[in-house]
Amino acid sequence: MDRHPIGDLTEVTLSKIKEMVDVNTIVGNPITTPDGTTLIPVSKVTFGFGSGGSDMSLKNNGSGFGGGNGAGVKIDPVGFLTISDGVVKMLNITAPANTTVDRLVEQIPDIIDKIQQMIEKYKKE
Repeated sequence: MDRHPIGDLTEVTLSKIKEMVDVNTIVGNPITTPDGTTLIPVSKVTFGFGSGGSDMSLKNNGSGFGGGNGAGVKIDPVGFLTISDGVVKMLNITAPANTTVDRLVEQIPDIIDKIQQMIEKYKKE
């Protein structure tokens, strides 16, 4: 079975998006300060993708294809995860968003700290 040209267009576009948006784009490389605090940059990545095409009959009894793809990527720095003396906190560089998902993401470091405390307490008992 022959591959359709729109599949090739889509595959190339998605591979380019994958190159631009990897895990290091969202959660950056850790930076350790002289006092031992570790800072991990965190960004919010939004992207959109669209494609379309059309098969056409040509006058000489052949067929033709016309198509195109488009994509857009937006990267917004959100803040830093700070790790100091075993305590993880989120240091926002933008105003907190009002969406439920964003609020949940902001609470993840505190939740991880509480789980670690519970595990330590359980190990001691």
